[in-house]
Amino acid sequence: MQDRLNLSPGPSTVTSATLRILATTDLHAHALGWDYYRDEPVQGFGLAALVPLIRKARAEHPAGTVLVDNGDFLQGSPLGDWMAQHGEGTHPLIAAMNALDYDAATLGNHEFSHGLDLLDSALASACFPVVSANVSVTGIDRVRADTMITRSLPDRAGHLQTLRIGITGTAPAQTAVWEARNLSGRVIVTDPLTAARAAVQRLRRHGADIVILLAHTGIDDGTGNENIAIPLADLSGADAIVLGHTHLTFPAGQARLALPAVMAGCFGSHLGCIDLGLEHGPDGWTVTGAAARLLRPATPEPSDAIPPATRRAHDATREWLRQPAGHSDLPLRAHFSRIAPCNLLRLVATAQADHVARTLTATQIDGRPILGSAAPFRTGMRGAAGGCSDIQPGPLTLRQVKDIYPHPNTLVALSVTGDEVADWLERAAIQFTTLDGSTPDRPILRSDCPAFDFDMIDGLSFTIDATVPPRFDLRGTLLDADRHRISGLRHKGLPVQGNDRFILVTNSYRASGSGGFPACRSDRILLDDGQPATDAVASFLASGRQSASDETWHFAPVGLPVLFDAPPGAERYIDDVAHLRPEALAIPSPEGARRFRLWL
Repeated sequence: MQDRLNLSPGPSTVTSATLRILATTDLHAHALGWDYYRDEPVQGFGLAALVPLIRKARAEHPAGTVLVDNGDFLQGSPLGDWMAQHGEGTHPLIAAMNALDYDAATLGNHEFSHGLDLLDSALASACFPVVSANVSVTGIDRVRADTMITRSLPDRAGHLQTLRIGITGTAPAQTAVWEARNLSGRVIVTDPLTAARAAVQRLRRHGADIVILLAHTGIDDGTGNENIAIPLADLSGADAIVLGHTHLTFPAGQARLALPAVMAGCFGSHLGCIDLGLEHGPDGWTVTGAAARLLRPATPEPSDAIPPATRRAHDATREWLRQPAGHSDLPLRAHFSRIAPCNLLRLVATAQADHVARTLTATQIDGRPILGSAAPFRTGMRGAAGGCSDIQPGPLTLRQVKDIYPHPNTLVALSVTGDEVADWLERAAIQFTTLDGSTPDRPILRSDCPAFDFDMIDGLSFTIDATVPPRFDLRGTLLDADRHRISGLRHKGLPVQGNDRFILVTNSYRASGSGGFPACRSDRILLDDGQPATDAVASFLASGRQSASDETWHFAPVGLPVLFDAPPGAERYIDDVAHLRPEALAIPSPEGARRFRLWL
């Protein structure tokens, strides 16, 4: 990468300067401000929306600005899906990043979701280095442990001092588990903290004055899970850290880190900006201060923000999504999917079970009931830029199918017991706050539990008691064997016994162990045929066999109101939770959400 300012070098003096780090993260193949699920433009959304911010920030520091991406840029929207199935040439996100002159990027876990061939072809077109200290991929030479770039910063007299900037990155250690099907034995993922420390030390030895760590991880204590920002900030030895993975924002809230840090949301919702104050003296550069902030797009994207190749891929994606894909007799929406049964999850669960029932032989099924599990994805809240599923009855296209199931997971059928079915639901139900029975208006949902871990099982009836503390933690570790939020578990009207035998259909992400749900082990797999969950949903809708389950779940009575934040527009569907006596409140809530008081 060439220096952005070409001045003649002069004598060294003690001088102050600023290095500006601009960062995107979790773009998930959102190049333009477009909602593919509704086929309409969206303001302040997508990489294109950040272009005015990037240009302005660079213009303010033309000699000392670095633009980086923190991973999960290739997969996560229909544009990425179209490229994986039909596209040729430069990946549309890579083309956009090349046009914006990115300096470096790291790999997220979802870079592997469409397979290594697509990753290889995409990175081959990148005009910027792709770094990962803890991920090595056999046969893909574009991934390196770290890189070094330079900037020439002017002192007060106009003389230049060379700043050597080392950049390295990490992906979650769990990537090897989550994406096992797509890694083909060619990918090694090591401990990110150990790898980051080694990479930072190596960059220092090679002359780096400043080291930036692109850590595709969120903020947590790092004890056994994928979000290890705190130990990375404490122990990596870097000078600044760029975060992501959880689709949240930082700086925000009360969290504090030992390094200057940003986490820029998702889908181009924000641009991260860290200004490092530097001083150059006889012994080189030192960091004297830092300011981190998030910038939000406010102006329309400029006409030249995205290259023509990306726009052609965008147009092809929209045409692809117009394919007919069946019919639904029922509305399919996710506004209240985390606090009440809904048709959308029933459809996904039923479609998954239907595929397994048609694929396994009678001998393999061995008389066991086949149950489907499903979690809400597009709930419009965590990472609200993605919107909320809201599909009306009638003919459907591939656009709606992608809305119902937006991820490239495949189906896996597991052999489970009645006790494991109950514990599956217990693990899912940890998302609810523990209510004390006397304090009104507490939030019903925990902020640290993503919607995609609320993995309900269709075809069962049961009660959830939110006054009982969770049986499991976020990693699926048993907290207390005597705790049971789930009671009255029945299948076709009969109590589920601990030694009852079932076939449970889930997705490849869950079956790999993600979230710590029970029985997700290789020795329990009955079917793993690579069937995409999206294709199973499309096939089921095309068959015309859609039906609603008569069995359901409900909360145990508490006698107190709780608060629930729903996505914009949820007030139209308040009858979906009429049994909870909802009241719409005029109280500000995050990201334009609507706040409701519900009675349990």
